Amino acid sequence: MMSRTLRLSDGSAVRLLEAGSGAALLLIHGVGLRAEAWGPQIGALADTAHVIAVDMPGHGGSDPLPEGARLPDYVSWVAQVVESLALGPVALAGHSMGALIAGGLAVERPDLVRGVALLNGVHRRSPEARAAVEARATEIATGANGIEVPLARWFGPGDEAARDQVAGLLRRVDAAGYAAAYRAFAEGDDVYADRLSAICCPLLVLTGDGDANSTPAMTEAMAAMAPQGRAVVIAGHRHMVNLTAPEAVTAEMKRWLATMEAQA
Repeated sequence: MMSRTLRLSDGSAVRLLEAGSGAALLLIHGVGLRAEAWGPQIGALADTAHVIAVDMPGHGGSDPLPEGARLPDYVSWVAQVVESLALGPVALAGHSMGALIAGGLAVERPDLVRGVALLNGVHRRSPEARAAVEARATEIATGANGIEVPLARWFGPGDEAARDQVAGLLRRVDAAGYAAAYRAFAEGDDVYADRLSAICCPLLVLTGDGDANSTPAMTEAMAAMAPQGRAVVIAGHRHMVNLTAPEAVTAEMKRWLATMEAQA
């Protein structure tokens, strides 16, 4: 696995982790994390793909977006990333906030996307859930970045190793980058919600059955909108399912990638 910096057309820096060779697979993590959150998938999928995991703007080694950025700005950012990589259309997978970005790119720039996977994505939150996540965004913006509450939601018994890894990433995140991305995440669940039917490439939508925020119902609804949508719900897991059930998630991603190869 190699770390390098990609320069976009506007001069901003994006940190990448790369491994493997073959067709390009681009991975986008969730709010507060960084490219290393995809560790199990980078290792397992590099056998058959050129895997590229990015640090989201304002996270890790990637430059932030301008103040006030919202979800469409993050989607424009990843479009620049894909264009700057110059590898042609990519398979694109995102987790949580990364899923919102990935879905937005598949809607806005289908020419850049061969297939899209949305892991633990959100879709049209209830009014109560929206109020809660917006309150959390306000807390983070004022510097109240307690991590125990989200960790308790994201992990269950037996997930201690993954929990410790994610806790370490959350403690290291840049406060301003975290706050900006969380605000975009809080307000982004319905930005592209009515346009998912425009995604004509292979679409994998996956969550854990214990994820109270990225619910199985959301996953089923998103997959049902797209012509090639497929919903997967992994039993016994919560929000960080790619870390707590890495073999199951990787197997589903391999199946998704194979669908693209069969259609090539």
